[in-house]
Amino acid sequence: MVAQEGTSDVPGGSRGTAGPSVRVAPGPDIGKAPTVEPDGGATLLAWLARMRDECPVWRDEAGNAHLFRYEDVQRVLADPATFSSDTVGRLSGGERQAPRGTLLLLDPPLHGKMRRLVSRAFTPGLISGLEPWITDLTGELLDAAGSDRFDVVDTLANPLPVTVIARMLGVPEADRDLFQGWADQLLSTDPEDPESVRRMEATGVTISAYLQGFIDDRRRRPQDDLLGTLVRAELDGERLDDEDISSFATLLLLAGHITTSVLLGNTLMCLDQDPGLFERVREDRSLVPAVIEETLRLRPPFTRIERVTTAETELAGARLAPDTLVHLWLLSANLDERFFEDATAFRPERSNSRQAAFGHGIHYCIGAPLARLEGRVALNALLDRFLRIEVDPDVRLTYHGTNVFGARHLPLVVKRA
Repeated sequence: MVAQEGTSDVPGGSRGTAGPSVRVAPGPDIGKAPTVEPDGGATLLAWLARMRDECPVWRDEAGNAHLFRYEDVQRVLADPATFSSDTVGRLSGGERQAPRGTLLLLDPPLHGKMRRLVSRAFTPGLISGLEPWITDLTGELLDAAGSDRFDVVDTLANPLPVTVIARMLGVPEADRDLFQGWADQLLSTDPEDPESVRRMEATGVTISAYLQGFIDDRRRRPQDDLLGTLVRAELDGERLDDEDISSFATLLLLAGHITTSVLLGNTLMCLDQDPGLFERVREDRSLVPAVIEETLRLRPPFTRIERVTTAETELAGARLAPDTLVHLWLLSANLDERFFEDATAFRPERSNSRQAAFGHGIHYCIGAPLARLEGRVALNALLDRFLRIEVDPDVRLTYHGTNVFGARHLPLVVKRA
């Protein structure tokens, strides 16, 4: 089982890489928010709990606002008129604009038009139709793990969603190692380090150059994959340009894959804390969807997202000026004791499962049904093959250093069925 360090209220079994976790959470007087590294989130989680109680709206040293309570986060997500997603345009004074394919950064009415367009690839029928192939692919990936010890991230959690997205887009599934390398580079970006930002921008240029060949091919030879759909699509009588298409494809390749990858690892970390629950789920597969949902609540793949105020507004008693960057802590909202009973406990049977991992409102994650499907299929496949699954107690885990809440690698010790 995953051993917890320091504090006893770390949900989902965080295990760090250096020293015991901080027992007393830092307060609102610090300049920057804690990160998931180096202790697997113990310090961050304790800080978030303190901020929910003591400082629901906090200003960091850069003047940005941070929100921690469930109701406040949901209010912002439900009000795109007051809280814009266009962090690129508004924070640059309108000097830069995000490509139309970057759904996460678009506001109405353009967002609605783009979302309706790309939603054609994410209908319930199309997603459910992928299940037999995803099941076969999952089996092949797990069968390739020949020993009773393997890293589930390298073996399954990374290659599965990358391969699925590649197939949907219509790019070679054999190039998934390329996609993984790009994702690792972008996820390691430190926005305050100019050299790190430069590497991120260079990676973006590389991805665009890779995709351009497939976009050109779809213009010459129409196909029914997602790239082909985007090439043929029109908005207000205009075709999407290459940058729009490339931006959306990049979003799917990176954000789509990390969501499922982290979800699967986090699910196993949660089950690792309760062998009795693991056995119950193995015997009763009807519990699998609830386990996936509770994992998303307790350990959401992304700790926070951002919005920008469009006008002066009041939020939780604080006045925010126009063009204020607001960090919405999804992780904190999901652990808000004001909304979830026994919030830090892993309880798949809880009646209130309105977690915020996939957002809320018009920007609710378009790929959420696919992530849930992949997580369900993968967990069922693991339960089919193994009588016991344990996170290797001899390995100290390392975690993503950005706002991704998950382990970079998750070594397992298994007993085969």
